[in-house]
Amino acid sequence: RSSYSCSYFVLPCCFFDFHGKYSRRQSKKTQYREYLDFVAQVGFVCGFHVEEDCLRIPSTKRVCLIGKNRTYPHTEHALIDKRITQFIHDRQTCAMVACDGGVGSDQKACSDDICKEEVSELPESTMQPAGRIWLPGFQPRKKVEQTRNCAALPRDFVDDVVLNVANLLLNAVPPESCPNVHGGSTNTWNQGESLSLKEVAEHLNKETLKRLKSEYGGLQTLLKNNHQVFEVLNGRVHIRDWRKEKPSRKTKPEVKRCLSAEAFKTRLCWFFIHHPDGCSLPSESCPYAHGTEELR
Repeated sequence: RSSYSCSYFVLPCCFFDFHGKYSRRQSKKTQYREYLDFVAQVGFVCGFHVEEDCLRIPSTKRVCLIGKNRTYPHTEHALIDKRITQFIHDRQTCAMVACDGGVGSDQKACSDDICKEEVSELPESTMQPAGRIWLPGFQPRKKVEQTRNCAALPRDFVDDVVLNVANLLLNAVPPESCPNVHGGSTNTWNQGESLSLKEVAEHLNKETLKRLKSEYGGLQTLLKNNHQVFEVLNGRVHIRDWRKEKPSRKTKPEVKRCLSAEAFKTRLCWFFIHHPDGCSLPSESCPYAHGTEELR
């Protein structure tokens, strides 16, 4: 609808209409097939020759629809735009009738006939040409979406939280049961206690918790992002013991199996720097650098 020269490619995935979730109308088709037909119908109404193709991607939703050519000459663009406006308002009214309970419980969406009766004549103000508001009340996503998975938090803030939580887990173990021997043998390396996320949160200050609550997943996401140090299982936080890490059983391609040595030692080992017993692995076995001289 942007212009006559516009063409489009769409890969339908989630089942949404113009004004909310798409409501099924036919039980003889699968939900996916019915939705594909609906998206194709939108293209036809907008005056496109709609083509369908199947992408070579590892997904169950891989049918795409393409509109490259118009079914009408440029001189009829204004007339087709009115038809598109009517179509959008028909779909909007159909959704409003369904939400208001205007149909029976066995039928979640109103039929095309009901839509036509509800919108027999639209006010002139709603018949807006291209270039103006097409759907009042519609709120599109912002052009730049804010990253809220803790990845954009300042590095100093993240490092402080990681160190505080790690010390909390380490200090939870009685000193006599965990001799402090740097270098860490199997019997003496302090893996610390496991605490619930709630218990960990209770030991953090209010300002830190407030900042984490503004992120998706909060404290749990931050700890999972720092998987070198922590392991979060069933709502409990553990210090990761790299001696227990087992290689994946899945058969990997040769390229992934034989990773270049340059893929390792690109970051400092947190345990070598901060853990009282050092790293549980010797330098040659640890994927992280034991000191700046090992960094690549």
